Amino acid sequence: VQLQASGGGLVQAGGSLRLSCAASVSTFSTYVMGWFRQAPGKEREFVAAINRNQYGSTSYSDSVKGRFTISRDNAKNAVYLQMNSLKPEDTAVYYCAAGRGVIQSSRHDPGAYGYWGQGTQVTVSS
Repeated sequence: VQLQASGGGLVQAGGSLRLSCAASVSTFSTYVMGWFRQAPGKEREFVAAINRNQYGSTSYSDSVKGRFTISRDNAKNAVYLQMNSLKPEDTAVYYCAAGRGVIQSSRHDPGAYGYWGQGTQVTVSS
């Protein structure tokens, strides 16, 4: 499985960005997809995850709940992260991840995902 994240950039606080992650795998619909982020000097942290189905259940970290929305399009082998009301503390490299058999209680755990994209930089200026 290869994952390619894109859509990062520089945005002012309060602005929006939409991240995309394209997966090169024929069985995309069998993977739980997640977004994580890592700021300089900090550990990688969970942002959001979505179950295998097109309208699967979603999970969010408390820090982004209500501002970010994860979605997927299984026909396009893609997962998205719509980020609204961005804050300077959202600045980080954002990674998409894919995992099989990821149970809901483990979606926040980077170790539950077997495949990772290269990351895309998001910078939010104050």
